[in-house]
Amino acid sequence: MTTPTKKLSDAGVSIWLDDLSRERLTSGNLQQLIDEKNVVGVTTNPTIFAAALAAHDAYEAQVQELAAAGTEVDEAVLAITTDDVRDACDLFAPIAEATQGVDGRVSIEVDPRLAQDADATAAMAQRLSQTIGRDNALIKIPATEAGLPSITATIAEGISVNVTLIFSLERYRAVINAYLLGLEQALENGKDLAGIHSVASFFVSRVDAEIDKRLDGLGTDEAKELKSRAGLANARLAYQVFEDSLTTERWKRLAAAGAKPQRPLWASTGVKDPSLPDTLYVTGLVAPNTVNTMPEKTLEATSDHGEVTGDTITGTYEESNELLNRIAGVGISYDEVVHKLEAEGLTKFEDSWAELLDTVRAALDNAR
Repeated sequence: MTTPTKKLSDAGVSIWLDDLSRERLTSGNLQQLIDEKNVVGVTTNPTIFAAALAAHDAYEAQVQELAAAGTEVDEAVLAITTDDVRDACDLFAPIAEATQGVDGRVSIEVDPRLAQDADATAAMAQRLSQTIGRDNALIKIPATEAGLPSITATIAEGISVNVTLIFSLERYRAVINAYLLGLEQALENGKDLAGIHSVASFFVSRVDAEIDKRLDGLGTDEAKELKSRAGLANARLAYQVFEDSLTTERWKRLAAAGAKPQRPLWASTGVKDPSLPDTLYVTGLVAPNTVNTMPEKTLEATSDHGEVTGDTITGTYEESNELLNRIAGVGISYDEVVHKLEAEGLTKFEDSWAELLDTVRAALDNAR
């Protein structure tokens, strides 16, 4: 039987789970999702790790060891999270091998407090990569202006990167440039480009949540008609940017040297508005060479009743541009929205990191 998740995979969409816990690893749940729901990768963030630590006793023994050794909280966080990511990398190793490293990927985030410090971010990325010690790990770096040079520096060292927190088409173009620049430097450094991989995480539902709030404030019939359409339109135009980037002479030179495309990854794909179809940001973003990272609720919904009808991106560019122009026409500034979302996203990342530190600190204190 061809399931919706199998149809997605056949259409060129890699399904990654936006969650990880030691419980998932040890219980066999993650392996089951690989076997039954076509999951071929995992993304993580500090909130995911904090929730895992708070909900499961699978970390108790390690926390006690770390507490007994007098480990500081930052080092304890590093030890706990990199152990989970390393084990997940090992679980996905057969998929990574079968896909030449395209899938079978597990992402871990740099400390978001470093987001405005390119050198510190690049150093942290290198440390995470070395600590995990697995070729199929992806280091997550936020796509802030300050983050762009650290993306280049990390790629230049031959470390694979998940560029996160992308909202605007302009910033996405800058991310592609940072990746290509990193590949060019890696080539100069004698690195094997075939072993370097990257995804660019383009956020979807948060765009609708912010724009819809502003459309609701207008209250006109046109505003109502424009609701919950900007997220898909923005992401579809990002795919056009991706396609265009692969036609340049610059890319062709790198591809000839073994470089792999930096695939678009659709992030924030759980609907924020319960009145919307729960698979909207999955079935509406189907195209080859993409990744969709889903929270488990969205994965289950897709598996249960997702209607996958093939490519839903190619050929939508004119319509998508027209939609964003209409939203601008009613007085909603695209630039203002995406700048606000990036600032809020960074704050959420920092708050999540603080939550993770607090969770681990409390666990260490209880064990001492």
